[in-house]
Amino acid sequence: MTSTSAGKTRQDGSLRPVSVSCGPEAMGAGGRRPLRIAVGIASAGRPSILRETIDYLTSLPDQAERLIVCVPVIDDAGGLSDRLDVEVIVGSRGLTTQRNSIIAAAAADMDLLIFLDDDFIPAASFLSRIAAVFAAKPDVAIATGEVLADGVLDGGLSMSKALQVLEAAGEGAEKVTEVYNAYGCNMAVRLSSVLEHDLTFDEQLPLYGWLEDVDFSRSIARYGRSVRVEGARGVHLGVRSGRQPGRRLGYSQIANPVYLIRKGTMSKGRAIAQIGRNILANASGLLFKDHLVDRRGRLNGNMLALADLLAGHASPSRILELGNPSPREMPSPSIATKRR
Repeated sequence: MTSTSAGKTRQDGSLRPVSVSCGPEAMGAGGRRPLRIAVGIASAGRPSILRETIDYLTSLPDQAERLIVCVPVIDDAGGLSDRLDVEVIVGSRGLTTQRNSIIAAAAADMDLLIFLDDDFIPAASFLSRIAAVFAAKPDVAIATGEVLADGVLDGGLSMSKALQVLEAAGEGAEKVTEVYNAYGCNMAVRLSSVLEHDLTFDEQLPLYGWLEDVDFSRSIARYGRSVRVEGARGVHLGVRSGRQPGRRLGYSQIANPVYLIRKGTMSKGRAIAQIGRNILANASGLLFKDHLVDRRGRLNGNMLALADLLAGHASPSRILELGNPSPREMPSPSIATKRR
């Protein structure tokens, strides 16, 4: 199924009306009905990775009622537009704009929207674990799961390796703890909070939307709890194809935290600490010849952003002027990278 606008995403009878089998604990308010869940994936330039992830998701026993994919061009969907169990939206390029298109598509009839990266592989019980927390705790507005492994740290993981990690880990006990922000590779939101307060991802954070998860989490956390659900497990493959040149990411590592400080969605102390860690990681990586990451490019971007900051014109959108990548590129940096 294909749509060129978020408002015309569904066609009658195109999806299986299957609720996640979470048991009575996942009923909605007052026990009236199960929570209606959509999974949303923004992707670009990685059709084979996307297709592999979708094939895995649709093989799981727990199925969301809607599986929504947003791509900038239909070729990026990897042939998914011919399937009846996936909704494909063609929307404007960029992680934040594509996720906003997914929100618009899901808003009419869903309760929860779970954003997954196109290379995040959840455990079989992931959806039911997340749904149970939202059903049992109506004050939760946003949640993130437990990431068991991130392939970016060692050059990327294969699907078979991810499945081995999940099998070895098995089922974990549920533990819900407060977090400053959810991580974008697996981020579940209560749509009533999103719609009531007219929340969107900030489209001033272009392309991969560095720290868009922090910005969105802190925005919605004004209206509910932000939590981490241990036991809702998954693996991030960290596939490197389609990733941005280091210079752009390095610029974003400085400019985006500064922008969020000014916006009020990231504390000054946390932002400065993150900027310091990023610069240190890039400098030490260059010194010790880290071949997994373009440390030279990132450090160059860091320095350019600092110069722009001193000159008074640092802006997240400046990365659009740096380099001329393929129009198909729109990567999603790993959560581990965001922590450094």
